[in-house]
Amino acid sequence: MTARLYIHPLTAVSGPQAVEGDAVRLAGGMVYAREFAVIVRRDGKTISREVVTPSGIDSALARLPDELGPEGERQWSGLRTAHPPMQLGSRTVRLDQPQVMGILNVTPDSFSDGGRFMDDPEEMRAHAAAMHEAGAAIIDIGGESTRPGAKAVWEGEEAQRVVPAIEHCVAMGAAVSIDTRRPAVMEAAVVAGAAIINDVSALRYDPRSLEFAAASGKPVVLMHASGNGEDLHAEPDYEAVAFDVFDFLKDARDRAVAGGIAQDRIVLDPGVGFGKSLADNLAVLNHLAMYHALGCPLLLGASRKRMIGALSNEVPAHRRTGGSLALAQLGMDAGVQLLRVHDVFETVQARNVWRGLRDAALTDFAGLVS
Repeated sequence: MTARLYIHPLTAVSGPQAVEGDAVRLAGGMVYAREFAVIVRRDGKTISREVVTPSGIDSALARLPDELGPEGERQWSGLRTAHPPMQLGSRTVRLDQPQVMGILNVTPDSFSDGGRFMDDPEEMRAHAAAMHEAGAAIIDIGGESTRPGAKAVWEGEEAQRVVPAIEHCVAMGAAVSIDTRRPAVMEAAVVAGAAIINDVSALRYDPRSLEFAAASGKPVVLMHASGNGEDLHAEPDYEAVAFDVFDFLKDARDRAVAGGIAQDRIVLDPGVGFGKSLADNLAVLNHLAMYHALGCPLLLGASRKRMIGALSNEVPAHRRTGGSLALAQLGMDAGVQLLRVHDVFETVQARNVWRGLRDAALTDFAGLVS
């Protein structure tokens, strides 16, 4: 089996000045990484692991097997790639700091809102406006539940659910993403004004999706899920889940690029909760920073997920705000650019406090030798 390489950022520092410049700005954001594990795996086992700082990375990459040298250079470059802003219609969304994506489900069986926003258009519009005013950079609109056991929806019905919500959100000045895996819904959503295609199947569910996404010119979100048919939560067969997710996202990125989607229009999502046990989710979350090596912005969708209930006496979805904020902060500490959440006001507030702390850390030279 071919050897595979993974470069995993291990530690963060307040800024490069704290360590005599021996740190790098992770993915062009507000997090500075100091130590990195350079990991080589073969046949499901780790055969080498070396921890280095940026000053030693060239030597570490030079010691890799010859066939891994180019991949090492690509991953090291990916970890340091500063992603340009996304131009989403009339709105510009910067990716040099965490941004909040608000969730708007217009389904009858959403695990978090129970269909309130499909049954009551006025409540849907009020909720969308509240998220927009609270600071959501993007509103992500979906017309099909993707929770385990949810029934598939006919694409015509899905389009009928999402188009009015998209048109309303665009009219109030919001940037909108469409959460769907069906090309006909993607097309209807883009015509209605959606600026991002967010596909939980990573453009695998329908062979026409990749062609449409490429032709549309819109940014796309490619998410990891263990299944690729009707059941996105199909029984997985992981060797080491954090690395398996990395390999999947790498292949999804490369497939999208080969299909005509520019890499700078690809966002990657590790798919928390999709075909993953509690232990799997925790492993993926603790390796978030590693996925920057793929050279694309990252999206984290962990809000109100089942794992929070599992870690907090099985509290229902509407009482998982604290856990959701903890995971959002974990994502920010890992340099994640997009946080997909239900609780927009609370997450934006947490992000603003986090950002203030990061800004202060970069300008605080107290305690450093002058």
